[in-house]
Amino acid sequence: MLPATGPTRAVVLVLHGGKADSLRASRPWHLSAVRMQPFGRALHDELGAQGVEVRTVRYRYRGWNGAQASPVHDARQALNRVRGDHAGVPVVLLGHSMGGRTALRVADDASVHGVTALAPWLPDGEPVRVHGVVVHLAHGRTDRWTDPGATVRWAERARPVAADLSLTLLDGTGHFMLRRPAAWSALARAGVLSGLVHALGGGGPPTGPAVAEDPSERRGAPKTG
Repeated sequence: MLPATGPTRAVVLVLHGGKADSLRASRPWHLSAVRMQPFGRALHDELGAQGVEVRTVRYRYRGWNGAQASPVHDARQALNRVRGDHAGVPVVLLGHSMGGRTALRVADDASVHGVTALAPWLPDGEPVRVHGVVVHLAHGRTDRWTDPGATVRWAERARPVAADLSLTLLDGTGHFMLRRPAAWSALARAGVLSGLVHALGGGGPPTGPAVAEDPSERRGAPKTG
C-alpha cells in the first residue's frame, strides 16, 4: 500500500496479470506483478500529495481458472477493504492483461468510477459491466497473448453504456509493454487521471497534458483497421 498524504480522497487499485489456469499461489515477485510496480509508484509519486492512495490487489492464485474467475473474488475483497478503511471514497482501477479483465468485471461495484485496462484479456462474450464508468483501453497491435481485435469488439459493446470510453491501438509493441514503455505509461496516467476527475468532479487532480503518443489512434468510437 502507498498511502496518501493527509486525508484520502480517492484510491487507485492496481491489478496485475496472471495465467489462464493455475491454482499455484500468486507472489509479488512474479513478473506479472513486478511489471505493474512502476505504474503504481509513478501514480503515487504524482498524486499521493493530492490525497490519492495506491494499492495493489494481491491474488490468492496465479490463474483465472475458468468459471471460478479467481481474481474477481480477490478484487471484490480489495474493494470491500477500501470501503472499510475509507468509507465513501471513490476508486479507480488500473489493470494489465488478466488484471484488465478483472478490473472490467468488478466495475459494477458502486465505488468504481474509472477503469484503465492495458492489453486486457477480453474473450468474445465477456460481460459488459461499466455502466456510468469512465473506461480507457490500450492494446498493442502486435500482441500475441491477448487479442486486440477482441478488445475492439468489447469496446463497441461497452461504449453505449460507459460514461466515456476511449481505445488506443499502439503500433510497434506487444503484450508485455517492454517496447514503447513511455507510451504505455502515458496512457495509464491519462486514463487514471480521467477516472479520478470523473470521480472527484471539479475537485479532482489536474489532467495534465494530452497524451502525445499515437494521437491518430486515440479513439472515441473504436473500429478495426
